[in-house]
Amino acid sequence: MKISIEGVKSFIPTAEINALLAANSHPSESRIRDIIAKSLDKHRLNPDETAALISVTDPELKQLILEGAHTLKERIYGNRIVLFAPLYVGNECINDCVYCGFRISNKECHRATLSHADLIAETQALVETGHKRLIMVYGEHPMYSPEYIAETVQTVYDTKYKKGEIRRVNINAAPMDTEGFRTVKSVGIGTYQIFQETYHEETYNKLHPRGPKSSFLWRLDGLDRAMQAGIDDLGIGALMGLYDWHFEVMGLLYHTIHLEERFGVGPHTISFPRIEPAIGTDFTAHPPYQVSDEDFKLLVAILRLSVPYTGMILTAREPIAIRNEILRYGVSQIDAGSSIGVGDYAHKNDESKSKSQFVLGDTRSLDDVIYELAQGGYIPSFCTSCYRAGRTGEHFMEFAVPGFVKRFCTPNALLTFAEYLYDFSSERTLKTGLELISRETNKIEDAKMKSSVIEKLAQMQEGKRDLYY
Repeated sequence: MKISIEGVKSFIPTAEINALLAANSHPSESRIRDIIAKSLDKHRLNPDETAALISVTDPELKQLILEGAHTLKERIYGNRIVLFAPLYVGNECINDCVYCGFRISNKECHRATLSHADLIAETQALVETGHKRLIMVYGEHPMYSPEYIAETVQTVYDTKYKKGEIRRVNINAAPMDTEGFRTVKSVGIGTYQIFQETYHEETYNKLHPRGPKSSFLWRLDGLDRAMQAGIDDLGIGALMGLYDWHFEVMGLLYHTIHLEERFGVGPHTISFPRIEPAIGTDFTAHPPYQVSDEDFKLLVAILRLSVPYTGMILTAREPIAIRNEILRYGVSQIDAGSSIGVGDYAHKNDESKSKSQFVLGDTRSLDDVIYELAQGGYIPSFCTSCYRAGRTGEHFMEFAVPGFVKRFCTPNALLTFAEYLYDFSSERTLKTGLELISRETNKIEDAKMKSSVIEKLAQMQEGKRDLYY
């Protein structure tokens, strides 16, 4: 694949972002309240408004932002949390990103790629715990071609095991050309996720000295090419700690606005992982712009308010206490029961760390995470209905932007949660989960929908599966 950036221009206005952040220092309480009110009305914020939220230093105004984000999340997504797991297929890489354990110059990284049999074994191990949704992760290397990625995705979809199967596969892989994206789309992927890592071009160039990833514009234009290829379900993200988080939040917003203006559809998800230690990677021990727990909590809330209708992903990089707290402020998806070494799920061993891109902060099992979510009043969801019913891209936004997505999400979350409980859960999780389902079903205001959910739950108890709206 030949990289071409002819005609590509950056839509990240560095000088404008810096000027907006400077101009909005010390915003008034009335302005912050007005901005939050606009967001609660389910309107995306403009850069000037987000810059004002970012510039807040007063503790009471910060609390207003946190409370606003919590209210907004409840209004749009309710109390459901979508669950998935990462599946690392291979860590071969020709890039030399200074912060990444997979970089080509890292001699401490044990290189591995799953064989066909290994991929089936990994999928079976995930299915056996109850997972239905995966994100498959690949290093950037010629061996991980679009054809190879499509083949491995199809293998996962074809793997039926005991009581389960994977119903949705998302992708985290290098940017492709348009034809490559078409190849991957043909096997029915869900979201294609590309993190820009940092939206600050000068910093990006310093941290990506060689390899295809060294081109800021090729990566920035990646999701445009995906959209042109017909993939209308996209995920954006920035690795917090590479540059000032204030700038990165603005970069994520400008990326959202760019996709909306050019294609009429914003990103389906936004991710905001903090940099974590990686074997053989000194840079990660002292990231230049380390984000504190308090700032991390605030930036999540600001993102939630800035783009009300977009899913937000909190990964198992974070420690349990932080994950539990930040769920309140806008997160709609988390991974659980995660392992990030190549081949970890079926054959975890002493080499796992050397095959991993970074270190996880939350290593709880899927059942433990689900049990604690249910105890906290959250509905664990494995829902894949929007993708299978064609509610993606512009069609999804027709539901999501005004908040109607909650009408589908809660019933489908309850049904997929019940399926997990009957087929995979421990006894303690089963008891807690069924009590939660009963309470949440009784809260459904639409009498017809409530009756339908009760009927489907009864069918599931009798052995029927994969019921959704």
